[in-house]
Amino acid sequence: MEINKQLALELNLKQNHVDNIISLLDEGCTIPFIARYRKEMTGSCDDQTLRTFNDRLNYLRSLNKRREEVFNLISEQGNMTDEIKSSLDEANTLTEIDDIYRPFRPKRKTRASVAIEKGLQPLADFILSQNGGLIEAEAEKYLTENVTSIPEAIQGACDIIAEIISDDAEIRKSLRNYLIHRGDIECSLQEGEEQYVYQMYDNYRSQIKTLPSHRILAINRGEKEKYLKVNLVLKEQIAIDVISKKYIKENSPYLELLTNVAIDAYNRLIFPSLEREVRNELTDNANEQAIKMFEVNLKPLLMQPPLKNRVILGLDPAYRTGCKIAVIDKFGNVLDTAVIYPTPPQNKIEEAEAKLTDLILKHNVDVISIGNGTATKESEIFVANLIKKLPRKIEYAVVNEAGASVYSASKLGAEEFPDYDVALRSAVSIARRLQDPLAELIKIDVKSIGVGQYQHDMPQNRLTEVLEGVVEDCVNSVGVDVNTASPSLLSYVAGLNKSVAKNIEKYRQDNGKFEDIEQIKSVPKLGDKAFEQCAGFLRITDGDNILDNTGVHPESYDICKRLLKYFGLELKDINTEKMKNFESLVNSEGISKIAKTINCGEPTLEDIVKELIKPGRDIREDLPKPILKSELLDIKDLKVGMVLDGVVRNVVDFGVFVDISVHQDGLVHISEISKDYIKHPSEVLKVGDKVIVKIIAVEPEKKRISLTIKGVTEEDLAKYNSKVLGI
Repeated sequence: MEINKQLALELNLKQNHVDNIISLLDEGCTIPFIARYRKEMTGSCDDQTLRTFNDRLNYLRSLNKRREEVFNLISEQGNMTDEIKSSLDEANTLTEIDDIYRPFRPKRKTRASVAIEKGLQPLADFILSQNGGLIEAEAEKYLTENVTSIPEAIQGACDIIAEIISDDAEIRKSLRNYLIHRGDIECSLQEGEEQYVYQMYDNYRSQIKTLPSHRILAINRGEKEKYLKVNLVLKEQIAIDVISKKYIKENSPYLELLTNVAIDAYNRLIFPSLEREVRNELTDNANEQAIKMFEVNLKPLLMQPPLKNRVILGLDPAYRTGCKIAVIDKFGNVLDTAVIYPTPPQNKIEEAEAKLTDLILKHNVDVISIGNGTATKESEIFVANLIKKLPRKIEYAVVNEAGASVYSASKLGAEEFPDYDVALRSAVSIARRLQDPLAELIKIDVKSIGVGQYQHDMPQNRLTEVLEGVVEDCVNSVGVDVNTASPSLLSYVAGLNKSVAKNIEKYRQDNGKFEDIEQIKSVPKLGDKAFEQCAGFLRITDGDNILDNTGVHPESYDICKRLLKYFGLELKDINTEKMKNFESLVNSEGISKIAKTINCGEPTLEDIVKELIKPGRDIREDLPKPILKSELLDIKDLKVGMVLDGVVRNVVDFGVFVDISVHQDGLVHISEISKDYIKHPSEVLKVGDKVIVKIIAVEPEKKRISLTIKGVTEEDLAKYNSKVLGI
């Protein structure tokens, strides 16, 4: 099937939209640009749909390329037939194409190739014909100085037949499906110092088709660490029946011989390779699922609302080396740094309290941002106790510090803070993560942000590709101030790269701030195509043109003017009292009518209207704000039945981890999330969501807290509201 038609069918898209998307991608357009500014051409496909589309397009193109390569290879051998060509045309996966090529692939020396060299192919053909006659008498004809006995001749012929069966694409495809849908996976525990980690997989057996992806990855890791022995299992009789149906005639005179050949072909040749293929397929699928969870979790983490106009004190917890402190102003500039030792083994609590109090009062600190790494619990207790003694109101939050050390030791960290040691840079990063999560988190390798499982086991290139796509979508959906953004942030703007981003920074240094979006074209290496892709995502505040501080693309500025003129308005009226009733005026006229009058597509017009209503808006401001705390519970304070509020920190296949203001996150198993059936936790929850939970089990010695969301009753909520909210 033609790729364009196949994509339209698979993704339920109109054919003209598919054709347009492919054309735009081939022209070098970025996905954020296509999603935002080419909605009429794509049917308003969002960025996620477009990335799925792009992945599938690349796979299908690779598939066709391989199909053509195999066709040419078989044709060059003079073995191409109409049947093979038809099979190639119908193949839907790379595995199926490789199965078709398998009989024609140059082979290393095998038992079958040795038998063929000895001239035993005709004997194999005789046996496969199953027309009767004594095999021994036929085999005697092929005795030579290389084949010295009848049993040797028959065995050689059987080896040839076994390889023919093994190379049969139809047989392999059928048995592969049987293994996936009717096979089992078995695990047994091996000796080792930390074998207890994999204790649940001792004498473990599960149907392959029902095995969840997180278990596949756990089993793979256990096998890699040599704690588990893993096998796939399929009843031998299933395979023999499949092979016999094609290769053994009813009432065959050589039934026993050919059955033994089928058993040999399956156990010696087919199953070992199918086991590898299916294990690889299971791993690939599990990796994609795990990467998908990274993708799902990363976006809400990056899109957390910034804590604007606050002075923030960042605290990087530690034991022996002390907690590193950095105070930043509302623009992210470092005001002060220090080191305190309130944690073991020093336990200099009074000294630490005095130093931290001085910093807080000196700089009018509003919020303390604590990293969630080593010594977090002790640091959080220290901060919570200090807050009670302070003469001014102050709150704190625990932030995800994953990757902070990576940034601190990076070239970028050294360039930003050449006079600070690694630990102090980390404290600055922790403070800035609360102030503007997106701007700070994009500075580190996205794989280092801990919002998934088994990140080190994933195919790293694929993981990076997907996660950088998420970062790109987030950065472009928010927009970037071209006069203040770091090169790290600018490099994720559609159409820009690290080199051009640095050129933008240098241009600002040499020429002052940009006053008009058209000035961007003067930046070295930023050509017309790059300008087209990036211009709509860059912002200029207080510039010459108010539209430069909106998500309206410069190519649509004339449309804006026509729209405003339709209502008797001008650009200078934007953000004034004259725009007060603009939204209601648009609604009363109707988008369709206005679009036709001013010659504009409806999706584009809808986006323009939103931008004109709130120019310069930050879409993150509409999302739930980070939870700021002033006190801390200890896990020993928790009791079964307690109802608490919390924040979802991570979403995994088997549930969600929730921060309930205790050092240890609690787990809400998937079975405790919703009263309705859900296939995956991500259907109802995402990172950053605020939830009310009830404790159903606490195991302090194992640091385990089990929670329920669906088990929170109306009575529980009433008690919670009365105690916490005073309702």
